[in-house]
Amino acid sequence: MSGLGGLNKSPNGVVIGLVQLQLPVVKTREDLAAQTARIVEMVGKARRNMGTMDLVVFPEYALHGLSMDTNPEIMCSLDGPEVAAFKQACIDNDIWGCFSIMEKNPGGMPFNSGIIIDPEGEVKLYYRKFHPWVPVEPWEPGDVGIPVIEGPKGAKLALIICHDGMFPEMAREAAYRGAEIMLRTAGYTAPIRESWRFTNQSNAFCNLMVTANVCMCGSDGSFDSMGEGMIVNFDGTIIAHGTSGRADEIITAEVRPDLVREARLHWGVENNIYQFGHRGYVAVKGGAQDCPYTYMTDLAAGRYRLPWEDEVKVTDGTGAGFDAPTRAFGERTKEA
Repeated sequence: MSGLGGLNKSPNGVVIGLVQLQLPVVKTREDLAAQTARIVEMVGKARRNMGTMDLVVFPEYALHGLSMDTNPEIMCSLDGPEVAAFKQACIDNDIWGCFSIMEKNPGGMPFNSGIIIDPEGEVKLYYRKFHPWVPVEPWEPGDVGIPVIEGPKGAKLALIICHDGMFPEMAREAAYRGAEIMLRTAGYTAPIRESWRFTNQSNAFCNLMVTANVCMCGSDGSFDSMGEGMIVNFDGTIIAHGTSGRADEIITAEVRPDLVREARLHWGVENNIYQFGHRGYVAVKGGAQDCPYTYMTDLAAGRYRLPWEDEVKVTDGTGAGFDAPTRAFGERTKEA
C-alpha cells in the first residue's frame, strides 16, 4: 500500500518523502548559510521529484552535522534566517516540511528541536528532543511535551527525534494524543541499524500508527550516517525502505491515515493502544483501568529508581569529553 511510492495517489492518501540528506560539516556562520541553502534546494528537488508529495521530511542534524558543536555562532532560533528560509521554501513549493535545528537556549544548553511548517509558511509543530542520546549529546532535555497537529489531508502528525524512538513510551504518548503518523528524524550511524529498524516497526505496530523515519546519510570524514529512510504501516509492515545508503535519495510512499482510524475503531485482536488501558475486557466490564506498572507510578511520584541504580557506571557525559553538569533540570545560568 505505497501507491508505487506515491506515484498513484488515492483520494485519502498522504504522500511522504524522506530525504536521506548528505551529512554536512558545519563550523561557521558561512557553513550554516550554505547548508540552509542546500536544504532549501532539496525541498525543491522533492517537489520536482514527486508532484503528489504532501510532506517532505529532513533528518535530525540536517543543518548542523554531527559535530555536537554548541558554538553560539551556529545555533539557531525560530525567528532566525534559517527558519525563515525553510518557511519560504515550503511556500514556494506548496509543501509541508519537517526540519531540524539546534536551538539557542540562554541560560542552558541548546535544544535539539524539530519543526513542521505548512505550505503557507506557518510553523504548525514545534518540538524539543526529550531524550538526547547520552552520553554523547550535550542538548538540554526537551520541555514542551509531544505535540500533535493536524497536517496534510487532516492527518494527525507527531514528531520525535532519534533516540526518543528507543523508548516505547514516546510512541505510545504520541498515539495516545491522537497521532496517526509519527515522524522520527535521526542522525544515527551504522551500528544502530538493526535497532533502528525493529523499533520503527514496533512503534508502528504497538500503537496502530504509521511511522515515517529517516537518518542523515553518507560520510563527513569522521562519521558514516546510514540513511535508512523507512515508512512503516500501522500493522508493522515496511512499505518503503531506503537500503542503498545513497546520499540525497528521497524515499517516498503513500500512507492512509483513514485506514489507521478504521483499524483503531474496528480491530479486536492486537488493538494494543486501546487494550493497554482496558486490560482483560472479555472478563470484566470495560477491562481493568488501573495502573499496575511500578515504573510509571514511581516516575510520576519523582522516585524512579532501578534496583541496580547505584551500580550504573555511565551517568554523565564526562567519558565523551563533556564537563559534569552542576545545574539541575529547569535551573538557568547567566551563560551555558
